[in-house]
Amino acid sequence: MLNSLKHLHHTMTINRTLIKYGLDEFLAPTPLAKLRPFAKLFSFTSQKVKDKTRGQRLALALTELGPIYIKLGQMLSTRRDLVPNDIADELAKLQDQVEPFASEAAIKVISAQLEQPIEAIFKTFDKKPLASASVAQVHSAVLNDGQQVVVKVLRPGIRPKIQKDLDMMHSLAHWAEKYSSEARRFRIKEVVADYDDTIKREIDLRIEAANCSNLRTNFENSELLYVPKVYWDYCRNKVMVMEKISGVPIGEVQKLKDAGVDMQELANRGVEIFFTQVFRDSFFHADMHPGNIFVDASNPKEPQYIAIDCGIMGTLKESDKRYLANNFLAFFDQDYRRIAELHVESGWIDKNVSIPEFESAIRAACEPIFGKKIADISFGHFLIQLFQTARRFNMQVQPQLVLLQKTLLYIEGLGRQLYPELDLWETAQPYLKQWIRDKYSPNNLFKQMKQEAPQILEDLPKVPGKVIKAIDQVNHLADSFDDIKKQMVELEAHKLRQQYAQKHAIIGSSLAITAGLIYSALPSNYWPAVGLGIGAAYFLVKSLWPMPK
Repeated sequence: MLNSLKHLHHTMTINRTLIKYGLDEFLAPTPLAKLRPFAKLFSFTSQKVKDKTRGQRLALALTELGPIYIKLGQMLSTRRDLVPNDIADELAKLQDQVEPFASEAAIKVISAQLEQPIEAIFKTFDKKPLASASVAQVHSAVLNDGQQVVVKVLRPGIRPKIQKDLDMMHSLAHWAEKYSSEARRFRIKEVVADYDDTIKREIDLRIEAANCSNLRTNFENSELLYVPKVYWDYCRNKVMVMEKISGVPIGEVQKLKDAGVDMQELANRGVEIFFTQVFRDSFFHADMHPGNIFVDASNPKEPQYIAIDCGIMGTLKESDKRYLANNFLAFFDQDYRRIAELHVESGWIDKNVSIPEFESAIRAACEPIFGKKIADISFGHFLIQLFQTARRFNMQVQPQLVLLQKTLLYIEGLGRQLYPELDLWETAQPYLKQWIRDKYSPNNLFKQMKQEAPQILEDLPKVPGKVIKAIDQVNHLADSFDDIKKQMVELEAHKLRQQYAQKHAIIGSSLAITAGLIYSALPSNYWPAVGLGIGAAYFLVKSLWPMPK
């Protein structure tokens, strides 16, 4: 009963908030519409709010509903294959900045997780947080060996709160899709499921620590990207300690220019880092918004990026990378048939789809992009157009590509903010073509064979047995097929015999009826001749239809 009352209260809060921001039309096709009259008693839409766009009003409503809904809005902004652009643009502006929680609570969590007093761990601990977000906040500290670090701490009680909000979101999504065709078109249940998976990874800081360590290893001794060191002795599921970095926030463009940073080089390096993560490592930072990126400007001509907050990372399979590289190259060659074929070859579109029809749809979506200057063409928007078109042909969502699309949009926006003349294609094309050449080079093929050789040698002795087993299975299938064929032949013969019997039963009956009619109409002395004639006719007809074997 108590849970039901809480659920109703939560639902009423959502209704009231949507009405306040003029969004109650979203409720019309769902059971929540029944609660609108009650919610309107406690809320109304001001003229000031009505003057805003629907995207702005939705962003304000999610901000008021709280941190978990803010993060939902941020995630929705990346699903441009589902969400209209005007809404996605506004949701992308949502900032995940919330009031910090008490430092005493943070200290209590740290001490409990590390099982010792905070004084035994840190020489100093700054009680004032550096930053505070919906899931965690960050404090500066100094380890006993003098190393400056940052300590990330989960908000107390965040997990049950997130679970409660997620349960509500799943219920609302189910209702929406049940009663609204628009909700089904936007695949609301699928969106909430994606969000559920993402947010649950973010609330285990050991996952983030592992991601940081992996990314740091990939770019060890790199001049392009620096990733802070993780102190594993002080990492738990609610606490993470890592090296404190110093640098210029990437969003402070004027400060970077004042430091003499080569902005074109900085923009090009950002693109190179992205393609290196995607195609070389198959592991990329999928939350590269300006708050997570800094610049080491100590060498202005060769600026180095610094990445933090690795809670959300993307991974790609080899088939994903081939698909992306070949799609990008085909796009800039305007080879739309090849793009259509790649979707079918990847298995994401049914092989029975009409390639010419799919090609035509892709052409219609992508041709307008080529009306722009090459430097203004967006890889990210190309992917959006591609995914939107493919969804019309029942392409299933590929979560790894959604993350990649989001990251690419970040990189493009950031690169052109730093250097408006950035030609992403000029930077990326040589990299993609070189990657494809390397991928299929004799050296790389030999390397792959060398890597797989131990497994091949291990499996080699098993090959004869597997071949014999396969032959036995084929023979068994052949025998089964022969039996089925024999049964089918017998069934067909039986069917023909039945048809034969039915035909002659009908003929015989018809002739008998005819004989009776003639007999009744003619003088009695004619009946032997009539009967004999009909019998002869019947046997003549029967002789034309031989009995089937």
